[in-house]
Amino acid sequence: MDIEAPFPRPIGQSWLDQVFASDTARRGGVVRRKVSDVEREVGVAALELEVRRRGYHLLRSGGTFIVICRQDPVLVIC
Repeated sequence: MDIEAPFPRPIGQSWLDQVFASDTARRGGVVRRKVSDVEREVGVAALELEVRRRGYHLLRSGGTFIVICRQDPVLVIC
């Protein structure tokens, strides 16, 4: 007997769209995603392209991507 999830898991572009449709992203907040999740779902190049297209900022710290969903300049203090 096959058991299906009640909602299909977003993949590819749908996954990426969902990231940027979140309340946090829409309010100009900070979105974090595991590098392994990005690699599995859309690929790093697709994430980078979408972040650049939106004029946002992408950081990587360890196994986490950090997207600053604002076009304002970013200053790294230390």
